[in-house]
Amino acid sequence: MLSRLRRWLCPDLAIDLGTANTLVAVQGEGVWIDEPSVVALERGTRRVLGRGTAVGKLARQMLGRTPDSITAVRPLKDGVITDFALCEAMLRYFIRKAGRGRRGWKPRCVIAVPGGITPVEKRAVFNSAERAGAGRVYLIDEAKAAGIGAGLPISEPLASMVCDIGGGTTEVAVLSLGDIVVGRSIRTAGDELDEAIVEYMKQHFSLKIGEQTAEQLKIKVGSAFPLEQELTADVSGLDCVSGVPRKAVVTSEEIREALRGPLEAILNCIKSTIENTKPELVADLADQGLVLTGGGALLRNLDLLLNEQLGIPVRVDEDPLRTVARGTAICVEHLAQWRDSLDAGDGDV
Repeated sequence: MLSRLRRWLCPDLAIDLGTANTLVAVQGEGVWIDEPSVVALERGTRRVLGRGTAVGKLARQMLGRTPDSITAVRPLKDGVITDFALCEAMLRYFIRKAGRGRRGWKPRCVIAVPGGITPVEKRAVFNSAERAGAGRVYLIDEAKAAGIGAGLPISEPLASMVCDIGGGTTEVAVLSLGDIVVGRSIRTAGDELDEAIVEYMKQHFSLKIGEQTAEQLKIKVGSAFPLEQELTADVSGLDCVSGVPRKAVVTSEEIREALRGPLEAILNCIKSTIENTKPELVADLADQGLVLTGGGALLRNLDLLLNEQLGIPVRVDEDPLRTVARGTAICVEHLAQWRDSLDAGDGDV
């Protein structure tokens, strides 16, 4: 009875706290919020614009376009909090926007975090969420949440493998019997792919572009493996020599070359995870294969590259951008079942 009253008064929340985007799912209602992890401030005062509402999509539109009086920043880098006050302000905005709290009730929150974060970094997440208005806070490993969200049989005595390529980190894990058997987390992911394109354009085209332009190039013509029909795209930037704006034409082959370094790092992370997995579980992977999730999984032909290099089946989840959020939401729906396997904070029960 008490649990039903709590659910009606103040539904629990599932939060995928990402470097690039934050997703919030409301208990029993699915994903309600999917917005960039960006906050816009008045420069010098650190006051969030719009009375605390210049967060997410509105703030992201300001990245790289603000006057001197305004700055748009990301409170997280490489999957961890770099600015506690701003992360707290961002979470408070999202919790209030998604929450249904009444009569003093605070929503319990399950938050997905990278597997490689330190105890100090975990404590920063607990503190930021609790100060932002959450009640009891639980943390779940992003790779585990991705496995649950992808519908993998992680509770069975069978190896399931997932690779979640987010904005700040890549999480790779082999799961069995409800938990991670072998896991790796590296801080090479979507942001590094964008930075590699920025650097390539500077080195080979003498053209300075921003990270948002690089991201659009990655989406338009980026690929990890040769395409049946290669693509081209126009790109505008600042000429490094003359200092004036100009345009250039870039091909998918050139962008693929730019992405080679970060993709090799991700591939090596997957190989290292497999090499440290017990032979009995590796045998399962020959049939079960690897599931790709996260925004990086949308890179063209990434599954083909990994299939060729690893020799196991590779598939992209049907909605990779929301896989972790879906898995975290499932944990919220069945919190009594999953509670003992989560890291718990010290907030209100």
